[in-house]
Amino acid sequence: MALPAYAGPWDRIWYYLFRLICVAIFFFLIAPIIVIMPLSFNAEPYFTYPMPGFSIRWYEDFFTNPQWLLGLKNSVIIGFFATLIASVLGTLAALGMNRAVFPGKTVILAVLISPMVVPIVITAVGMFYFYAKIGLTGTLAGLILAHAALGVPFVVITVSATLVGFDQNLVRAGASLGGSPVSVFFKITFPLILPGIVSGALFAFITSWDELVVAIMLATTEEHTLPRRMWSGIRELLSPTITAVATMLILISILLMVCMEMLRRRTERLRGIRN
Repeated sequence: MALPAYAGPWDRIWYYLFRLICVAIFFFLIAPIIVIMPLSFNAEPYFTYPMPGFSIRWYEDFFTNPQWLLGLKNSVIIGFFATLIASVLGTLAALGMNRAVFPGKTVILAVLISPMVVPIVITAVGMFYFYAKIGLTGTLAGLILAHAALGVPFVVITVSATLVGFDQNLVRAGASLGGSPVSVFFKITFPLILPGIVSGALFAFITSWDELVVAIMLATTEEHTLPRRMWSGIRELLSPTITAVATMLILISILLMVCMEMLRRRTERLRGIRN
């Protein structure tokens, strides 16, 4: 927004100071990302500037190293199934919480989203002892269920936000025309809340894709995920391949954020909201 013509000296000072603060905050947030990306093309195995040359050898090392590829495969498998479970459970929970009226509803909602606010270390320790009792530690199934539990709150929140503007008269109209509850859900409710489900699923996938603490507690060397592999690489041997992996993860995260922004705009169009 441009500075108005009637602005006084103090208004002008605050106008430019505010923009300077915004630039400083933006630089503080984005600088670590900008610094790491060029290093992934460094021709030498050093983390220093200026770089002696450019090379894609660290990307080649990633796609030819069995350990990195195993971590990538495990992350994709765990992320996919954890997102699927979190999307189904989170959507059902949001629909139930939206339609039902009963005592303690707020408490149950707080429990559902508690994995977002409880420190991840505490959650990971609890999962470790619980999964150890039932034999799920050191298994892909255990990691999938753990990551699904971390992703459910995101789906509950995004679907609940979509249901705030949902017109229940559409459901009643579908039922009055002879549609069964299942038919009404898939033909009316599901298409309208789909942007919220997909947004929550993307958040759940990003959470699983980037999760480290639970993976350290539950995964073994055979089930390690990509973040777990990066953590091991930093502790054992600081390989520049980590910068290549970090760059690819950043690009994937940016792509997913673009998808979420497109879904947000689509949801606003469906609700008739205009900027």
